[in-house]
Amino acid sequence: MNYETFCSQILESNPKIRFATVYDEWGVRVGGGMRAGLTSLLSTHKENELVSLSIIDWKARKEMSKWLGKTKYTLAEYDLVKRFSFYLGDDHLLLVSTQKDIDTDVIVDEVIKLYYKNQN
Repeated sequence: MNYETFCSQILESNPKIRFATVYDEWGVRVGGGMRAGLTSLLSTHKENELVSLSIIDWKARKEMSKWLGKTKYTLAEYDLVKRFSFYLGDDHLLLVSTQKDIDTDVIVDEVIKLYYKNQN
């Protein structure tokens, strides 16, 4: 999969999406980034910290999948944004942040649709 294209499609799908980036299991960015013209709410250090915590959470959820089934996504809602983590198989994690007033179901459906579209 071309993760740059995938993340670009996510950003293009809705103007309320601020950020879409894919990381490998070591927290290395493999595609995507912040929407052009926006500034991150986090410093680089805090963004890296958040990615590291997301990777740890992802690995813990993989362990729980033995009993609960695979996690599709998780959502954290903050005062300023919503942050989604989508689990792309066993090797990649997609982080998406949006404006807070976005419809969660619309974003989840669109990201999943784009994921399967890009599998070919």
